[in-house]
Amino acid sequence: MRAFFSLSIVSVITLGSLLTAVFPNFRFLAEPIPHSVASAPAKKRVVFIAGSCSHGAGEHEHKAGCLLLAKRLNETMPALEADVFTEGWPAHPKAFDNAAAVVIYGDGGEGHLINQHLEAVQALMKKGVGLACIHYAVEVPKGTAGTYFLNWIGGYFETFWSVNPVWTAEYKTLPAHPITRGVKPFTINDEWYYHMRFRPQMDGVTPLLTAIPPASTLDRKDGPHENNAAVRNEAGKPQHTSWCRERPDGGRGFGITGGHYHRVWADDNFRKLVLNAIVWIAKVDVPANGVPSATPSKEEMGLNQCPH
Repeated sequence: MRAFFSLSIVSVITLGSLLTAVFPNFRFLAEPIPHSVASAPAKKRVVFIAGSCSHGAGEHEHKAGCLLLAKRLNETMPALEADVFTEGWPAHPKAFDNAAAVVIYGDGGEGHLINQHLEAVQALMKKGVGLACIHYAVEVPKGTAGTYFLNWIGGYFETFWSVNPVWTAEYKTLPAHPITRGVKPFTINDEWYYHMRFRPQMDGVTPLLTAIPPASTLDRKDGPHENNAAVRNEAGKPQHTSWCRERPDGGRGFGITGGHYHRVWADDNFRKLVLNAIVWIAKVDVPANGVPSATPSKEEMGLNQCPH
């Protein structure tokens, strides 16, 4: 049972002094923190970080996508509790307390939210916290960030190596893995990045979604994201667009290159795969038939989208 009080500033200060005198370890927090941090960590926390608006209507709807996924997890996975932070990297010092997994869905490249927080994330990874990156969030600059991503999640989008065309991917078969539980072969149109930079010999990396991109995906002129000689040399070969990694230290990572269009979250198989992956990187058992997830209505899909 909770009690709510309305106190003046003077009352708060007086009460604080009294409590401090009686209880030396008592302290006030300057700002609210997520409810799951304030309480005993009975559940594993999933911290969603949603990037800001950057594209047209129905594209890169990071906030709407994160809130939808978090809602499904909170509804159906009692072992987890999901919190969503929007519009930038969480500023609260306790934002990552008790986190079992971090999910980033936002713009990447030079403007990736993680670029200024690599060492802080590395500290989380050393604790075994899982990391999932969705769509543009799999792209980081080559160098320090790219090297970290190869370790944390197994691969990333490297400019002048990987490409980002829009195409219809047919996923005809799926490997046996906890992340694919309950997921059926599916076909979906999206901006599927491919020819990703993976760890050498795919060391410790498990491909989850694999398809053959059509020749039309190589029609564009050469550029940092559009086309290059290396990807042309692999024309007609299967390409991995989603994968996972279990690190030697026990930490887990997941990447998926789709998610440009908000409509993909209405696809039951696409959504289930990502929900399964989040549960898996948090080291919670994925249900035998995958994470239960009701198909969102048209009205729900329209919630929390960027203003246009």
